[in-house]
Amino acid sequence: MEHAEWKAFVDELRTTWKRLWWDRIDDRVKAEGIARENYSSLFVDRGTVIIATRDFKPLDFFEILECHKPSEIPNAIPPNASVGGWGRFIRSVLSRQKSFIKREGPAPLKKDCQKDQQKKKGGRGWLHY
Repeated sequence: MEHAEWKAFVDELRTTWKRLWWDRIDDRVKAEGIARENYSSLFVDRGTVIIATRDFKPLDFFEILECHKPSEIPNAIPPNASVGGWGRFIRSVLSRQKSFIKREGPAPLKKDCQKDQQKKKGGRGWLHY
């Protein structure tokens, strides 16, 4: 399987994945979603629970891609964001590094101009006669 064929297969699998979630049957009483059709490429049969509220492991698109991955293409599947990748690397490594650039703040204001000013009320208030 060549790279172009693999890309076409992944695009077709992605559209099937979207159709699975779009056409599901929502059971509001049991609070779960059920597959309406058979999706053999996604390993989902008709009537399979695909989403639920409690104690449920949802389907993962990357796990399905791993099952279909050809051995000829070594980097056929990009890493999942929760497992790795550039976003994870930036969050875990780069954002926690100490920066070696020392930035100086603005120069402190000199308070020389306050010596020449008269204190308000002579330190205890202006007297009005």
